[in-house]
Amino acid sequence: MTVTKLACALFAAFLAAPLPSSAQLPLPAIAPPGPSSSSQQIHLDVVVDSKSGQPVNYLGQQDFTVLDNKSPRPITSFKVLTAAQEPLSVILFIDAVNTPYELVGDLRNQTEKFLKANEGALTHPTSIAVLTDDGVQLPKAFSTNGMALSNDLEHRQIGLRQFNDTTSFSAGDRFLISIKALHELNLFAARLPGRKIILWISPGFPLVSGPSYNPLTFKAEETIFRDVIYFSGELRQDRITLYNIDPVGTAQTTFSENYYQTFVKGVTKPVDAQLADLSVQVLSAQTGGLALVSDNDIAGMIQKCIADAKSWYEITFDPPPTGKPNEYHHIEVRVDQPGLVARTYTGYYANPVAADTGH
Repeated sequence: MTVTKLACALFAAFLAAPLPSSAQLPLPAIAPPGPSSSSQQIHLDVVVDSKSGQPVNYLGQQDFTVLDNKSPRPITSFKVLTAAQEPLSVILFIDAVNTPYELVGDLRNQTEKFLKANEGALTHPTSIAVLTDDGVQLPKAFSTNGMALSNDLEHRQIGLRQFNDTTSFSAGDRFLISIKALHELNLFAARLPGRKIILWISPGFPLVSGPSYNPLTFKAEETIFRDVIYFSGELRQDRITLYNIDPVGTAQTTFSENYYQTFVKGVTKPVDAQLADLSVQVLSAQTGGLALVSDNDIAGMIQKCIADAKSWYEITFDPPPTGKPNEYHHIEVRVDQPGLVARTYTGYYANPVAADTGH
């Protein structure tokens, strides 16, 4: 059975049965990345921010240090790139499943405001995807004509929510829809050339685990860990950077705003896995993107994310040898210039190995 068919089958089976407690929550197991070797180069797309928040493009290889598990690694290739030199695609992903219904209309209007700015002249080929209770409406076409994309968005059907936000059934249901959507969007973007920027406009997935929930079973922890490995490898290898824009704005609680930061450091073993490790905020930070909150200017936040695509650095290095399966390696890129911060993929799993999760 293919990965997509497996995910669909698990998803359908879940919807057909009553939702168990979070400790028994069945997750859609996704196949890990293909065979990997420690000799394969690690490719990084690195954005360097100045204090003003604008990316800089005047640095040389000598200004960078790459650390793998705190150990310096020689840089094997180095380029300074812009979207004019290499293909770059932008996907605006409107999440109507996890966004409160009363905010969906404003979300749509703010996105159209961004598309219509500067008389609709977009700097990069852009497309629109929408997530509803029925699943993902994948991009129809890419265009630099924001007016045409705005017209397309106006005609998209974003229906009424079918699930009650207050029920545990809704939380588990929406989580599975979200993970399946991320998988489908990843497969779609993987076929595009060059670098890909995905702006997921949403408060984030319901996590249905954590301090206020029952502990997960070992089987659930193992499945989450495999999915973490999958997305970590695929997003990096497919050169996808995720961004999360929270449309709740200043109404978002401090706890909800900051909870994801606990999980950005990465998970090293199944027993430590939580559903929050798969949250869009965590994956955004781990791919070198941003998780933007506490701002009601959705159009402005979209523009802030797009600014990252003005220029970036392409850096590769050889990872150290290892024989351990699923060994997590933390990546850090340092810049030898005051006031500058580098953002890129924060880690990788050496020798990803499939395991029987019982599915």
